[in-house]
Amino acid sequence: MCIVQFDFTFEGLLTVVFEAYARRSFPDRLLSEAEPLPLFYDQTYCVTTDTRKAERVWRGLQKKLSASALQAFMEVWLAEEPETPLLLFRYSCKAIEATGSIETNFGDPVVLEFSRMWKRVDWERTRLMQFVRFQKAADGTFFAAVEPEKNALPLAVEHFRDRFADQRWLIYDLKRCYGFYYDGRELRKVTVEAGDARARHLITGMLDESLMDREELLFQNLWKTYFKAICIKERMNPRKQRQDMPVRYWKHLTEKQP
Repeated sequence: MCIVQFDFTFEGLLTVVFEAYARRSFPDRLLSEAEPLPLFYDQTYCVTTDTRKAERVWRGLQKKLSASALQAFMEVWLAEEPETPLLLFRYSCKAIEATGSIETNFGDPVVLEFSRMWKRVDWERTRLMQFVRFQKAADGTFFAAVEPEKNALPLAVEHFRDRFADQRWLIYDLKRCYGFYYDGRELRKVTVEAGDARARHLITGMLDESLMDREELLFQNLWKTYFKAICIKERMNPRKQRQDMPVRYWKHLTEKQP
């Protein structure tokens, strides 16, 4: 068994591909630099991220994959599943070595799992667009907290910039401790340090009443009343509701608050 350790960045993964061909040693497992090595293995080496090597691999993939497949490749990285790095490594090798396109060869288990993982990421992007709930702060900024299963916020944020182009807003991923702030002109990535006083409301994802716009609680109550009013008790289907609106989103949904 060959084990390769790297820094678990996208550029680092591309560097691993480069080093595998340079060394003629292809990993069976990919681990982060912080992970302990297993008890038994045949070979191991650590790869240091090299931007130039990563760019060479990316240029090679550009010759083998369509623009849509390259976009999917970057999006699959956001799945953050244990199998993601090794899957992308093997997909890269197949694409580089193939004489034709591998993109629709779903008889290949690597290509099939690549497609399935991409769909899981894209579905998370769709859910973010559906289930983000903003709260209006006293300064006029709209705030929303999310905790997506996949790191899909970068894929959904353009939707919010287009839809709320005339407003200031912040969408913050509590799970990964970063977000995107739009000031009405520019969109930028932001992080808040754990000790920052401004981070208090990031613990629960709900603004303190002292930070809310004076009419925010009124609008929240109106929305909850509307949600209850349109519910037809005779047609209640909790199982279907949990399927369409996953429970893990409920803690940040206004209509699901007591």
